[in-house]
Amino acid sequence: MNQLLFNALALCPDDPILQLMVDARNDTNPKKIDLSAGIYKNEQGKTPILECVKIAEQKRLQGEDTKAYLGLAGDLRFNRLISELVLGEQHCRLIDKQVSAVQTTGGSGAIRLAAELIKRAKSDAKVWVSDPTWANHIPLLQAAGLSLSTYAYYQAREPGVRFDQMMQDLRSAQSGDVILLQGSCHNPSGEDLSFEQWQQLTKLVLEKNILPFVDIAYHGLSQDLDQDSKGWRHMASLVPEMLISYSGSKNFSLYRDRVGALVAIAPTADSAHKILTNMMNISRVLYSLPPAHGAFLVAEILDNDELRSMWLSELKQMRSRINQMRTSLADALEQRLANHSDHAADRFDFIRYQQGMFSFLGITAEQVLAMREKHSIYLLNSSRINIAGLSTNNIDHLADAIVAAL
Repeated sequence: MNQLLFNALALCPDDPILQLMVDARNDTNPKKIDLSAGIYKNEQGKTPILECVKIAEQKRLQGEDTKAYLGLAGDLRFNRLISELVLGEQHCRLIDKQVSAVQTTGGSGAIRLAAELIKRAKSDAKVWVSDPTWANHIPLLQAAGLSLSTYAYYQAREPGVRFDQMMQDLRSAQSGDVILLQGSCHNPSGEDLSFEQWQQLTKLVLEKNILPFVDIAYHGLSQDLDQDSKGWRHMASLVPEMLISYSGSKNFSLYRDRVGALVAIAPTADSAHKILTNMMNISRVLYSLPPAHGAFLVAEILDNDELRSMWLSELKQMRSRINQMRTSLADALEQRLANHSDHAADRFDFIRYQQGMFSFLGITAEQVLAMREKHSIYLLNSSRINIAGLSTNNIDHLADAIVAAL
């Protein structure tokens, strides 16, 4: 009997983050806390639809008169407005027409497309990724056949970025290599480069002829849009070439609508157009044509003064709540450890100074498992927690569980 084709396939392991989400959903403990996936939640534990998005959706329902395909580049208004949002409307590279962009299926789609673009341009290119980095960065890049190296970035329970070691590692990079950076709210560490460090890194990129590839998934969730983008905008003004992947999942709360873009910066307008044709050519065989709905919503919000103002206000509320949860968790842990003979009261003080949705607790996988089994608290084995999954109602439960695990 002939062997069936798919019998040769091995069983794939579950994605650890998505499986934790399922396990948490099935847990009947009313005090359970899901801190696994990087999803923003409000005080009631819900991922909200922003009011500006609801209004934009009504405009789309009333005004849409066709379901015809978009072009290979996607929504052109969206591409223009995202490029301006990323770089600033008066950025020199936009004025000189050295920027091209395509709409993608989320930030992950942008990274995957960028990986193919890099492979097409330089088949033996090496991509340097931070240690640690977002778990899906590595498989997205390796799927294109790219080789990877790591540079030092963060060590659990140590304050700040390991910048000196990072720079030392990157001095080993060769001309034509690529460095993957995160724009703000580093996932999973919560530690961001300062503007001065962006300046130093830009000098090294120019000296070594490295292509910077900046992944922006949390724009506006660290400080504000302009402050968050100060470092990568500086770099973009000086380097000849640059790639930027952008996600609208977090800051527009459009997770399931998969809104993203890949932005390329080139030395000339002609080369920017050449890159655009290659990005469109690659997208044709990856996913063919992007979906229209989410990109329209983002474009409508950015292109309408009233909706844009509403979005900035809602974005500020999300940012403020995350920062409040950071301070509250750090305070709760400090109070509990104040009289603890084995642990300093300020052991978790780093949480209050980090940025964005993530922090490492710096505890062991065994302690993480104990928190899951005894307290129904779900976080990754690496001890990364999603700060945005906390509320004033569950912080005490989490702090008690952490101290008990210690």
